[in-house]
Amino acid sequence: MNKEKLVLAYSGGLDTSVLVHWLDQQGYEVIALCLDLGQKVEDIDAILEKGKKAGAAKVLVENVEEEFVKDYVLPSIHWNALYEGTYLLGTALARPLISKKQIEVAEREGAIAVGHGATGKGNDQVRFELSYYALKPDIRVVAPWKIPEFYQKYPGRTELLAYAEKYGIPVKATKDQPWSSDENMMHISFESGMLEDPWQEPRQEMFELSQSPQAAPDEAQTVLIEFEKGNPVAVDGQEYSPAKLLTHLNDVGGKHGIGRIDMVESRFVGMKNRGVYETPGGTILHIAHRAMESITLNRGVINLKDSLMPRFAQLTYDGFWFSPEMEILLNMVQQTQEPVNGTVRLELYKGNCMVTGRKSPNSLYDEDMATMEADNGAYDPKDAIGFIKLHALPLRIQAGLKAKSK
Repeated sequence: MNKEKLVLAYSGGLDTSVLVHWLDQQGYEVIALCLDLGQKVEDIDAILEKGKKAGAAKVLVENVEEEFVKDYVLPSIHWNALYEGTYLLGTALARPLISKKQIEVAEREGAIAVGHGATGKGNDQVRFELSYYALKPDIRVVAPWKIPEFYQKYPGRTELLAYAEKYGIPVKATKDQPWSSDENMMHISFESGMLEDPWQEPRQEMFELSQSPQAAPDEAQTVLIEFEKGNPVAVDGQEYSPAKLLTHLNDVGGKHGIGRIDMVESRFVGMKNRGVYETPGGTILHIAHRAMESITLNRGVINLKDSLMPRFAQLTYDGFWFSPEMEILLNMVQQTQEPVNGTVRLELYKGNCMVTGRKSPNSLYDEDMATMEADNGAYDPKDAIGFIKLHALPLRIQAGLKAKSK
């Protein structure tokens, strides 16, 4: 009897290695898809062997670093996107790409289902499944962490490790690491375990992409980032592809302790969650891009982008990357980036990323107009009298009404 094919988002870690075996036991022909998004990936041969040993009919490995940065990370940078004022959306940006690749493989391989290892309490289950359905409405979704016979029997890390040992599934995980992590080129996130207590300070040994600001070099480093149409294209005069540029900034930023955040965020499913993130390169790009826009975009465009940015961040966080409203926002932001060209100078020092200069061929900054020195005829201060009076008119009327009512 032919088994039904299922494409599983596969990391090679404990959870998804167990899921490969369990889904095989449920009667699926499992195609394990492992995407290289810039995380620390094991040797390709080791991933292939591990997946096969776990029971996968096929293990597919694909490098999507450039696509990830170009089509997902950079649009978020263009929007200066932050979720709840803090989170740079590293995990949320990766999920639609993983989902897209799963659907592509499913169609190519004739699979009737896709699957993921996200839990039934988190955001990722929503991000994966909304993307699946947006891309292929008739796809079947298999999510073991929402199937009672799986999650009741294997509720946590201890049970999964026992399962792996019982069936000879090779995994590197141990019982000693009291947190879980997820990594891609944009960031690494940490949650659960000891971090579920929002008062518990993270351990220094937990961090992987950055050293602590206290241990960072005592000398500041100056970095020049060049932008073309809102896209970073060079660092210190050296041109890079999008993925290689972000990799370089991760190394530089990590050395100086840039990009560590610790926050309690509002999950889409309703509960609060504590997350700790390292985003060194993304933090540098966020700050540099905002500085580049400050000199090349007018006030109205900046205000319009600022007013819509939370909507972009919310849609990304909640998993609506492939929605009609997101398509509009992605198209719109490209138009705003046309004049965002030039160079930003930054100083990195012990966890701080400080803008120290910016220049652009499209600069809207007029030194003659802005100067506080002697009047050069470029601006007549008397013009401000009527301007202020007109803007003050509703305030004066309101104040008059208040005075009459006393």
